[in-house]
Amino acid sequence: MIELRTMGAGQHNLIAPSLLAADFANLQAEMEWFNRSEADWLHLDVMDGVFVPNISFGFPVLEHVARLTTKPLDVHLMIVQPEKFISQVRDLGAAVMNVHQEACVHLHRTIQQIHEAGMRAAVTLNPSTPVSTLEDVIGDVDVVMLMTVNPGFGAQKFIEHSLEKVSRLRELIAKAGSKALIEVDGGVNRATAPSLAAAGVDVYVAGSALYGKPDPCAEVVALKRLTAV
Repeated sequence: MIELRTMGAGQHNLIAPSLLAADFANLQAEMEWFNRSEADWLHLDVMDGVFVPNISFGFPVLEHVARLTTKPLDVHLMIVQPEKFISQVRDLGAAVMNVHQEACVHLHRTIQQIHEAGMRAAVTLNPSTPVSTLEDVIGDVDVVMLMTVNPGFGAQKFIEHSLEKVSRLRELIAKAGSKALIEVDGGVNRATAPSLAAAGVDVYVAGSALYGKPDPCAEVVALKRLTAV
């Protein structure tokens, strides 16, 4: 199984730039700064226009991006029946395959299949989905990602209630003795990062907080410092 780059025990403060916010007319340059930066993972949002009301990019784009970096790929499938694409995500060399609890009828089976394919299994919860829905699989997952905005669009306002949800998830992980990392996606920036870190987040997906900035590498460093607990 592909090993993820971590930063020792406890909090990991991994920064995962979200390609969804990139300038696709200049993707080569976007990947160049990402490779130079202290960012840890590349977050890739795949949308189908069914599970979420938008369409992003497909596997031809993912294959191109995968060739441009050696850093771990965190592939987030905001689609119906994500289990159909396990082999394709594996073939990208992805470290993490991220599926929505709401999209998986047989979630435990899908987690097993992701592991059998040699990837880390991540499960995402929408803002309205309680963390208690993961009680029976929390020991099997490697990452739990909480959507801190409604999925499907970038540059949304952070949902403040998410901080309490992160704390509840941290308690569930501790109670179960799970080693799952907590990832958040949506509204992550310099203002929200410290509170998220205090609540117990490990992995921070950031889009508009990084892309389009004069020095995105410096913004990554700033988030690293703000989330170091």
